[in-house]
Amino acid sequence: MPMYQNGEVDPAVKALEDRQDEVLRRLYELKATVDGLTKTVTTPDADLDATTLSHAPVESVFRGTADLDSLLGKDLGALRDIVINAHPARPPLSLLVLHGLLCQRYQVLSSVHLHSSVPGVPPPLMSCLGPRHTDSYARQRFQLGFTLIWKDVSKLQMKFSTQNMCPIEGEANVARFLSRLLGADPQDPVSATQMDRWIDTAVFQLAEGGNKERAAVLRSLNTALGRSPWLLGEGFSLADVVCACCVLQAGESGSAPANVQRWLKSCQNLGHFRCVYPLLQ
Repeated sequence: MPMYQNGEVDPAVKALEDRQDEVLRRLYELKATVDGLTKTVTTPDADLDATTLSHAPVESVFRGTADLDSLLGKDLGALRDIVINAHPARPPLSLLVLHGLLCQRYQVLSSVHLHSSVPGVPPPLMSCLGPRHTDSYARQRFQLGFTLIWKDVSKLQMKFSTQNMCPIEGEANVARFLSRLLGADPQDPVSATQMDRWIDTAVFQLAEGGNKERAAVLRSLNTALGRSPWLLGEGFSLADVVCACCVLQAGESGSAPANVQRWLKSCQNLGHFRCVYPLLQ
């Protein structure tokens, strides 16, 4: 097949060149992601440009196991759907991070809806769970449903099964529930207690407290993160997810102490927080 026809590049050759360029681009992004993850694991405060992670999958930091049947009830054929009602003025950033981690573990059918009690929301809120599934009509293909409804509610609420469990209220409590689906709970009681303390501190003092309370929490975070890379020691945990999201949502990231700033950068380096930044702008 000639390379030129009538003085122009053969379309077949041009298509082949475009395909090769796309393959090389994807290989480059994959290499950047692998290099970045390796760097993050060895040095959590590494200076990694998070833009290299924007189009490639990120390996989950939670490696525990969970049995959906024991946590949510036996699968009888209907999609087990987690439904969260949240006010658009207070986006549940930690739940968006956990949603991304759930999508790495399970086949999750995600959807965002607007309740009639809310006249409208910015476009990033409607796309915060990612693009719509092309095969969303085939609900039987998914292991889990994750539905976020922007609604005029005073407190975030999660409903799963009205017959088997009461609604769960509050972002922190829903985050704890979702973390169990990831098998991410600490195995020893001391770490579990520390995790709960950090989560409650973040929610009640960072997210809902005044300036003095926020300053006190930032000092405590700075002290803890001066001893270890993550809040519970050497391993990333739910405490890091909730606390980091509360710091970001409170607008304290720019003025935070040095250890907190390095920790926030470490969270960003992992890539799981990329979904929250469009909602902070």
